[in-house]
Amino acid sequence: MNQSQALEILKTGANVFLTGEPGSGKTYTINQYVAYLRSHGIDPAITASTGIAATHIGGMTIHSWSGIGIKSHLNSADLRHIAANKYVSKRVAKAKVLIIDEISMLSPDTVQMVETICREVKKNDLPFGGIQIILVGDFFQLPPVIKNIVDEFAEAQLFDDVPARFAYDAPCWREAEFTVCYITEQHRQDDSDFVALLAKIRRNGFDDSSEAMIQSRKINVSNLSNMVPKLYSHNLDVDAMNDKMLATIEKPARLFQMVAIGHDALIAVMKKGCLSPEKLYLKVGASVMFTKNNAKEGYANGTLGVVESFDPETNLPIVQIRDGHRVKVDLADWAVEEDGKVKGQLTQIPLRLAWAITVHKSQGISLDEAVVDLSRVFEFGQGYVAISRVRRLSGLYIIGWNEMAFRVDPEVLEKDGEFRADSVSAEKLYSSLSNIELEKLEYEFIIQCDGELDICDVLPKKKTKVKISTFDETLRLWEEGKNPLEIAKIRGLSEKTIFNHIEALVKKGKITPASLKRIVKSEILSELTVIKTAFKKLKTDKLTPVFEHFQGKYSYDTLKLVRLIIK
Repeated sequence: MNQSQALEILKTGANVFLTGEPGSGKTYTINQYVAYLRSHGIDPAITASTGIAATHIGGMTIHSWSGIGIKSHLNSADLRHIAANKYVSKRVAKAKVLIIDEISMLSPDTVQMVETICREVKKNDLPFGGIQIILVGDFFQLPPVIKNIVDEFAEAQLFDDVPARFAYDAPCWREAEFTVCYITEQHRQDDSDFVALLAKIRRNGFDDSSEAMIQSRKINVSNLSNMVPKLYSHNLDVDAMNDKMLATIEKPARLFQMVAIGHDALIAVMKKGCLSPEKLYLKVGASVMFTKNNAKEGYANGTLGVVESFDPETNLPIVQIRDGHRVKVDLADWAVEEDGKVKGQLTQIPLRLAWAITVHKSQGISLDEAVVDLSRVFEFGQGYVAISRVRRLSGLYIIGWNEMAFRVDPEVLEKDGEFRADSVSAEKLYSSLSNIELEKLEYEFIIQCDGELDICDVLPKKKTKVKISTFDETLRLWEEGKNPLEIAKIRGLSEKTIFNHIEALVKKGKITPASLKRIVKSEILSELTVIKTAFKKLKTDKLTPVFEHFQGKYSYDTLKLVRLIIK
């Protein structure tokens, strides 16, 4: 199945398990689906099994979203307490679509707890309370960590212990009747021999020819290049290597301190998951890796480079990446939003030292080259994850490996065969539907989610109440003299969403920047020139540098509004 076919199935509202080999484009497909939903006024709940994965997709952990926190089981009292939490109940009640990334790292108990909470809050006995569930991941990658916890109240649990290790063994997995979309495309590796090697490892078919290929990439420790990132299985090795290499540079270090806004508990989880550290020490000559995607600036999560200098005005680092391109690195934000409002936000330079990184934190990253130490691998899948980060065999350098390094879990191997067969069946089923039948399923799902259909989306041969474009509806109320808060109340949307509509309408030329002054507070109007001068002085149209310049005197929403006016 390719990405386009998987996307069409997602649009029908089916519960989907989206899987595929590393580099097949699972995250890209999900991002396409999220954009599609939002274009129809549907805001999906985006979550992941870990904080690291959550930062990759701009969401929160499923543990935070569902309110289960660190619980390993639920009893009746736990369920009542979580369902009564106004924040949890509000986000679960409004959810129409729930996405959980890196599903391989969730235990069956955790998946079952999430399902139970969804049914309880929704007051709906359908699996997951009738929410469309999309699970994303690859069970050949790192598995969940199972802790042996004795539950003193086992007799009060809502469901029996599941002794199995993987999410697909949760009872709700079967009840939800997931359509398997197994993407077979490859967008990371462009080396056919390397792709064949990875396929052998994935089938537990590592043989003499495979070992010969690995042997050809073995490198002596004394010949290691300081410019190539190293992947280790343990944090201690990573920290020691980065500290050692930074200390060898006889130049002053500059400290970049992360700025955090939000509740302490949420911020703690976000910091743990963020690839950029809370305290980032950089020197000219330091090997670094970008930790966010920014196509406009020419870098992505995993792009490598060297700190060339620091901007004399802003103190921000200037990094020369491998292709020779120089990037003046600006501050970046990692945010968790709920109901259109930012609940927690981290602001930091989107860099980390790149002499070394753990295999665990490398998930989701694509590298041109890497030095890999697999001599202390202790888990199925670690070796596979590590070497599959690299785009081609010529970019792989191996220090050593143990007998566990290139083995995958036999149980997962058997289950993978079932997933592939199920995906082929799903592909045949949906391919047999006509375009009209598929469109009908898509439109009905949008209506079921209380989404918005444009006039051109009218269902064929069916009388359906169709809304006008969401932007035009906002424009109509704006032209009646309503302010964003009033429009939000009338439309049942968040004020932030309405403001985003207004920003888009300004860009389309349907609202003039001058007319925005009527919603600006008088005290801000008198300071427009001051704020405009700050944008000009900092030579930026980004909000964070100006926000920090004024030390938080003006909110992000105020600065965004002023930015529109002065444009």
